[in-house]
Amino acid sequence: MASIVLCGSRNREGQTARAAAALASGAAEAGGAVRTVYLPEADIQRCRQCDADGWGLCRREGRCIIEDSFEDLVSDLRAADCAVFVTPVYFGELSEGLRAFLDRLRRITRHDAAQAGIAGKPAIAVCVAGGGGGGAPACAAEITRILGTCGFDVLDSVPVRRQNLEMKLQVLEITGRWLMDATSPGEPKAEV
Repeated sequence: MASIVLCGSRNREGQTARAAAALASGAAEAGGAVRTVYLPEADIQRCRQCDADGWGLCRREGRCIIEDSFEDLVSDLRAADCAVFVTPVYFGELSEGLRAFLDRLRRITRHDAAQAGIAGKPAIAVCVAGGGGGGAPACAAEITRILGTCGFDVLDSVPVRRQNLEMKLQVLEITGRWLMDATSPGEPKAEV
């Protein structure tokens, strides 16, 4: 099983990176191949709302006109057996890096051709809030809605607070193992 982790954090040593690593560790322990991409390091531009009606090729052809890392990442996402989206929580919402990617992804997936490899793909979302941590549940609800709009089969959305990070790291390792088991075709589904 191959999974891709799209991380909306720039800090490879921070709380969000630790959460992504815990889930990836559990998936790898269960035999999965995991690739983690830090979206702020990629060239992902924001949607330009190309046409006067606010759309563009995304609606007409299921692709984006912007030439950056987006299309390559979408290809990698389509090739993966499952997807994990991990974001730090800023102001109760997704990070700007993950939002830029998902804003464009949900636009292209309005077209049937762009649904290939995405529609029904199992996905997990993890939202890591620092500070008081109160924004994590709202962020988890938001990303669940966005991923559903794109066509993913959202299996779980995990809100994490700075205050419960150590406990949630253990939960995320278990979640990674469970994800590999739950998405393995033809494999018996073991309880974790």
